[in-house]
Amino acid sequence: MQYSQNELNEILAKHKKWLNGEEGGEQANLRSANLRSADLRYANLRYANLRSADLRYANLRYADLSSADLRSANLRYANLRYADLSSADLR
Repeated sequence: MQYSQNELNEILAKHKKWLNGEEGGEQANLRSANLRSADLRYANLRYANLRSADLRYANLRYADLSSADLRSANLRYANLRYADLSSADLR
């Protein structure tokens, strides 16, 4: 599935609420999503499901991907400069 920037922003807003334990929050489930060339700079994707996502050429600069599920994700040519990948599953 391919997401528009507005859809991604909505998913990120719900994920932030989920991380903060707020009502209306929902863990980001971007499994197998087409995020090729997506602008995810500064995104908080801690604990997000990005398994098998296509993140080729995505801008993940300064993104928080700690403890995210990135198994089988395609990160080829993704900008991961200053991204936090601590405890992320990169198998």
